Amino acid sequence: MGGFFPVQVHSPGEQPSPPWRTLHSLLDDPEPLDARVEFVDMTLRAGGHDISPRVAASVVQLGLCGRILAPALATQTFGLGPLHLDADALWCQDDLGGAYPLSVGVSGSTDLLDGVITDLAGLFGERYGVPPRTLWGNIASTINSAARQLALARPDLAEAAERVAASALRDPRLEGGTLRAGPGFRRRSCCLIYQASGSRTAICGDCVLGLPL
Repeated sequence: MGGFFPVQVHSPGEQPSPPWRTLHSLLDDPEPLDARVEFVDMTLRAGGHDISPRVAASVVQLGLCGRILAPALATQTFGLGPLHLDADALWCQDDLGGAYPLSVGVSGSTDLLDGVITDLAGLFGERYGVPPRTLWGNIASTINSAARQLALARPDLAEAAERVAASALRDPRLEGGTLRAGPGFRRRSCCLIYQASGSRTAICGDCVLGLPL
């Protein structure tokens, strides 16, 4: 289903050995996030455009939320039970070269936006100055994107994936709860990545900048 879905599983109360670390420790000591933001910033600037560090931070938050929400949405779609999305229950490893390796428990709230997703939005807003509208738009985009990827891989589960995504998108923090899941999804914010190309035409497929003026 793609690189954002595979996870390892740990039992409740289990302490995975290093280099695993909890998402809670990443929130308490975000230096690894600083390094990832700096790495993405340097990569984006390689195109020759002077961009705000907020662009790189938005891209990192988008990827990290996608890494968490894709398997969370999948487990609900497959009927495997909700993941525990508190920061103490999710474990990751630092990996600048790709998506974070992730280890999860298998019980918890059915709300995709519980726990660490909200915590990360607060951290990226306070530490890197990314606007809340962008951060929550990123979260909405990752929810719909995960459902679409799952639908492509398992067409028999397309309707179930869309139902899970639609339920999450009703959260009022996600642009008022008015966004609709599915192939016609369009967020009302921008992840800012277009700034790295210097052109407002270099946008994601669900970006608000793609709407006709």
